[in-house]
Amino acid sequence: MERIEHRACFGGWQDVYRHESSVLGCTMAFAVYLPPQADKRKLPVLYWLSGLTCNEQNFITKAGAQRYAAEHGVILVAPDTSPRGDDVADADGYDLGKGAGFYLNATQQPWAAHYRMQDYIVDELPALVEANLAATGARAISGHSMGGHGALTLALKHPGRYRSVSAFSPIVAPSQVPWGEKAFAAYLGADRAAWAQHDAVELLKTAGEKLPLLVDQGDADEFLHSQLKPELLKAAAHAAGHPLVLRMQPGYDHSYYFIASFIGDHIAHHAKALQA
Repeated sequence: MERIEHRACFGGWQDVYRHESSVLGCTMAFAVYLPPQADKRKLPVLYWLSGLTCNEQNFITKAGAQRYAAEHGVILVAPDTSPRGDDVADADGYDLGKGAGFYLNATQQPWAAHYRMQDYIVDELPALVEANLAATGARAISGHSMGGHGALTLALKHPGRYRSVSAFSPIVAPSQVPWGEKAFAAYLGADRAAWAQHDAVELLKTAGEKLPLLVDQGDADEFLHSQLKPELLKAAAHAAGHPLVLRMQPGYDHSYYFIASFIGDHIAHHAKALQA
């Protein structure tokens, strides 16, 4: 790990690290906020997964999360959204390729060589963080849009790995909406049974761990009816008896203004679970 940014923030440090990822086969950057309590003891970690077109910078510069992380004594880790580099496959458009990894392990060429974001987020990155920073093994996960999809699916697919999960404006049923259909067809191929392993609505049907889901969704979100469809998550959770708090927030859109308005609630939610 090489630290490439280091800035004082709310009594702690907002850093960015660069490292060579053996899982992704490229150089990756990730952001870490270390609250002031990290000077004295190891702390739990909240992993934040960003959405389409984003990298490790969007959350740390727009969400205003550091204030709440300092208050609750939680480390924030915000990775990039895809592999990067000249050798990494890409595509025209913002919703496939670089900046659009969808937090899964691709099985189809040319994507399979580098697009293994599931293994990176679940295994390689936490191992790196816990070995090199003041981090315990207590983990939570959250995210926005494509990252909300990632947070929900990774928590559902890996019982016991996270103590809490939440999402803003998540793509809850990617198998049923254009963003997910395009990405899944490219990364996973035509077999929709493979798609179901990365679809929160489908995963809820067989989830063994009833980890409560906290979801905030703006009712003025421009993607609400075409890409997000939170009503599908609500129906799936009800059918499976899975605990879900779905808060429809009046007047809010898909932007980081929405995230900044409610990120304090989410960090408090995770801190309670992480420090229990």
